Amino acid sequence: MSGTRLNKYIASSGLCSRRKADEFIEQGAVSINGRVIKELGFLVKEKDKVFVNQKLIRPVKHSYYKFYKPAGYITTSDDEKGRKTIYDLLPENMLGLKPVGRLDKDSTGLLILTNDGDLINELTHPSIKVPKIYTVSIDGKIHKHQVEKMATGIEIESDKIAYADVLVLEADNKNTTMQITLYQGMNRQIRKMFEYLGFEVKSLKRIQHATISIEGLKRGEFKPIKPRQIKELKSFINKVSKK
Repeated sequence: MSGTRLNKYIASSGLCSRRKADEFIEQGAVSINGRVIKELGFLVKEKDKVFVNQKLIRPVKHSYYKFYKPAGYITTSDDEKGRKTIYDLLPENMLGLKPVGRLDKDSTGLLILTNDGDLINELTHPSIKVPKIYTVSIDGKIHKHQVEKMATGIEIESDKIAYADVLVLEADNKNTTMQITLYQGMNRQIRKMFEYLGFEVKSLKRIQHATISIEGLKRGEFKPIKPRQIKELKSFINKVSKK
């Protein structure tokens, strides 16, 4: 029997990942042609009408962009406090895309924007160690034992240990500039680690996420990610997920 597996069909709408789709199915939140479906392997046919939480969904073509977030914007589609968001800088046809992870208001750099729920889940799931690379400047000179402490782990919150690989690029008595690689996705992780060590972060820019780099972008600019690059990205994720 031909058709598309139900969780894949839901994910292809951009609503969520396949894992989250499985949860919706098991919770009885999915119906097809008026009938609740709880079979994870159910095959959706071309003329079927699929509803999630009583909302009709349809597959959409996946879009992938990279965006250079400037400082002063938050990474959300709506803000109760009325602050500027990255969507204030994007055209209407990109407003339905979601960021892969976040950058805080004062941070700059690379954001991947997509409606591919599976890709978002794979790039952010804690079980898959996807590298994110940043250029960070702090006030003061960092010492070797502090670099080692960041690699071995710092408790930034109760029962939350943060790790970072640090490569010092430039240093004097007043400032240190580093390349920092993270494999976790904790909120304000880099800033909290340096706060623990007694430093203030002066600038923080994400320059790469997995295989996608900020190269070729100016602040506030966005560009489509090429199909070849998406293929390389998915191949990379598949590789690291097996480690």
